[in-house]
Amino acid sequence: MATTQPIRNVNQARELANYYLQRGAIRNYVLIVIGIHTALRISDVLSLKWDDVYDFENCRVRKNINITEKKTGKTKIIIINKRIASALNLYSYAAKRGGFLFKSRKGGAISRVQAYRITRAAAEALGFRFRVSCHSLRKTFGYFAWKSGISPAVIMEIYNHSSFAVTRRYLGVTQEDKDEAYILIAEVI
Repeated sequence: MATTQPIRNVNQARELANYYLQRGAIRNYVLIVIGIHTALRISDVLSLKWDDVYDFENCRVRKNINITEKKTGKTKIIIINKRIASALNLYSYAAKRGGFLFKSRKGGAISRVQAYRITRAAAEALGFRFRVSCHSLRKTFGYFAWKSGISPAVIMEIYNHSSFAVTRRYLGVTQEDKDEAYILIAEVI
C-alpha cells in the first residue's frame, strides 16, 4: 500500500480547499481547511461540534479550539488562524448549538470514509499524481510548518508524537529538500 503524502506545493494545497469553495460545497471546503490548518487527525476533526468553534453568546468564531485527542487522550488548544476563521464565517449559516460541524444527511457527523471520499475526489479532479487522503491534510501542516522554519521539535509537540522519527516520516523529506539545504548553506556560510 502506498504511503499517504503531504501536499508539498502551496498552490495545490489551496486548490484542494478551493475546489469545494468554487462549487459552493462550503462544508467540504471547511473540512479541508481545518484538516490542513489544525494538524488534527481526521477522527478529531470529525468529532468537532459547532460549540467547539463558535461562540453563540457573541455570534462569532471562537479564538481557540479546545479538544481532547481521541488517540492520545491529551488536551490540545489550537488557535483559530485567519484561514480557519474565514472558512468558518462562510459556513456559520449552518451553526447549530450542539450540532456536529461536519454534519451528515443522517444528522450525525460524516464518516471517515466520507471524509476520505471528499478529499480524494478533489485531488483526483485536480489531477494530483500522488496519493492524497485525509491524513495528507495533517501531514501537509507539518511539511509547510517545517518549510517555513518552524522547529521540528515544535512540530513534534503539535503532532503529539512520542519520537522524532515519526515526525520525520510525516514531514516527507525528499531528495529535493536535501538538495535545497546544500544549496542554501552556500548562501549562509
